[in-house]
Amino acid sequence: MKLVTFRYENGHDRAGVLVGSHVVDLARAFAWYEHSHGRRCDEAHVFDRYGRGVLGFVEHQERARPVADEIVEHYARAGLPATFEGGPIAVALEDVELRAPIPRPPSMRDGYAFRQHVETARRNRGLEMIPEFDQFPIFYFTNHGAVTGPGDVRVRKRHTERLDYELEAAVVVGREAHDVSAKEADALIFGLTIMNDWSARALQMDEMKLNLGPAKGKDFATSLGPWLVTLDELKDRTVATPNGNHYDLAMTARVNGKELSRGNVRDMTWTFAQILERASYGVTLYPGDVVGSGTCGTGCLLELNGSKITDNLWLAPGDVVDLAIDRLGVLSNRIVLAE
Repeated sequence: MKLVTFRYENGHDRAGVLVGSHVVDLARAFAWYEHSHGRRCDEAHVFDRYGRGVLGFVEHQERARPVADEIVEHYARAGLPATFEGGPIAVALEDVELRAPIPRPPSMRDGYAFRQHVETARRNRGLEMIPEFDQFPIFYFTNHGAVTGPGDVRVRKRHTERLDYELEAAVVVGREAHDVSAKEADALIFGLTIMNDWSARALQMDEMKLNLGPAKGKDFATSLGPWLVTLDELKDRTVATPNGNHYDLAMTARVNGKELSRGNVRDMTWTFAQILERASYGVTLYPGDVVGSGTCGTGCLLELNGSKITDNLWLAPGDVVDLAIDRLGVLSNRIVLAE
């Protein structure tokens, strides 16, 4: 199942399921389902039963997912009405504005899981590979209040000083957990999405001289999307290991149509399960929490410039960055300079 957050006509965020070239509006479809079973179908009842938005869907997945599967089957058989309660149940994808699948996650962590990226970035700075990389998976907290989806990413002038993209995958936590082991952690994962951890390198490098951060070099935007893909759609690309699942999903990044980065989610040295074990040590993870993989090898301009694959290339207003991961879609963003 591919879950999306979208806007249509009235400009409010709505949760949907992508079915072919159309988005099924979950709130209206759930309301129709409740009505067809002789139950209340008002908004308050629907949200209480199935959750509000995609985050609510994740929180109520035990009830919401089976009914959503039924709704998708009805849609495939043309068994849904065109409208309910004065609005369309399904809308063409081309007619909606996609947002981040979870526009405001409860929290957002980003890992550092690809050895190739870490090793190359350090070598480019004249540093040896740090041995602590192999001792535990590291992550940092980023700004869950500055999430964007596909479309324009607005930046300020200082952000454009060596502005960079980062090609990553991310998981969304599906249930509450505390002190979970790596052997159990895959069961926490609700689904995967694409993540672009935008980086203002000039700001980042200045602040990290003080051995704290990154913060202002990262907190202005993180893009997620275009949809959240549930794990059942990735079964044939899932490889079980003693340290948790790997996902065989090719990754690419293009800037203004030119491919610059290529990798694979399976190349993560630390699995998402291991990162979740570390993240949950002594604290509680909640449904909707987002955890990024970190940048794949070749997955950012900082690495490419340092390796002389590109020549002092950085992003500028007007540039379009397309991150693609097999089965997860294409996350397309345009850089816009805010006034």
